[in-house]
Amino acid sequence: MQSDRPLIISSVTDLRAHLADMRSQGSRIAFVPTMGNLHQGHLDLVAHAGERADHTVVSIFVNPMQFGPNEDFDAYPRTLEADSEALAGSACQVIFAPTVREMYPHGVNTEIDVPGLSTILCGHHRPGHFKGVATVVTKLLNIVQPDVAVFGNKDYQQLKVIQTVATDLLLPVEIVGVDTTREPSGLAMSSRNAYLTEDQRALAANLYHSLQTLADAVRRDQGVSTTLRKEKARLSALGFVLDYLEIRNADDLTQSAMEADTVVILVAAKLGQARLIDNVVVQTP
Repeated sequence: MQSDRPLIISSVTDLRAHLADMRSQGSRIAFVPTMGNLHQGHLDLVAHAGERADHTVVSIFVNPMQFGPNEDFDAYPRTLEADSEALAGSACQVIFAPTVREMYPHGVNTEIDVPGLSTILCGHHRPGHFKGVATVVTKLLNIVQPDVAVFGNKDYQQLKVIQTVATDLLLPVEIVGVDTTREPSGLAMSSRNAYLTEDQRALAANLYHSLQTLADAVRRDQGVSTTLRKEKARLSALGFVLDYLEIRNADDLTQSAMEADTVVILVAAKLGQARLIDNVVVQTP
C-alpha cells in the first residue's frame, strides 16, 4: 500500500530537521547508503539496521564521483519508484534521495582519500573509485549523523575503506558489515547482475565456487598456490576476464596473508557487460 512506503526526502535541510525531531524523541538512528536499484541483499541490510536502531534512513544516490570515464554512470538504473515500493513495510522509515546538485552544490572541491588501501585490488583497476566512495560516504554520514551505518560485506574493500575513514576522522558512528546475500546458485546478489544474460548468470556462480575451493585449500593449508593458479586458469577458460583473484590479510588487505589469523579471498572479473566482485573470509589453521 502507498501509505506503507517510507517518506522520501531530497533536501539536506529537510532531512536534518526530520532527524533532529527523531532524536528529540530519543530515537537511535541507523543508516544504509545505497545507489538504488534495490535487491534482496539491500533489504537484508535494512532489516539488520532495523534491529540496531529505532529509525532507519536509506539513501538512494548514484554518485558520479565513483564512476570512471568509461564506466556505467549514465546507464546505471535509477528506479526510485520501485525502490520505494520494495522498502514498503520494511524497517526503513525515510528514503534520502538527493540530486547531484544537492550533494555537490559547489562541485567537488574537497576529496577524502585513503592512500594505499584505495589503490590496490579494485582501486588499481578503477582509479579514483574509492576516493569517490570515501568522499560521498563521509558527506552522507555528516548529513545523517547516524548512530550506526550498515554496509554489505560483498564490497569488502569498500567496507575497509569506510571503516578506516570513520576511525581516522573520529566519526561518532559504528560501521557494521553484514554477510553477503546470495542467490541459490551462490552468486552474490548485485544490481549489476542485471547486465548478465540468463546463460551468463548461471556461469557467474563459478566465482563463488572458486572462492570456496580456495577457502578449503587455505583451511587445510595444502596446495594453496597451486589451487590459486588452477582456479585462475579455470575461470579464464570459462570466459571470465579476471581483474584479480587474490588472498589477502583480512584486517588491512596487505599481501602478508599467510601470516594472518584471518584472510580474505577476493575476486573481481568481467563477464559480458557485468563486472562482478565477491569474497570469502577464512580463518587460517
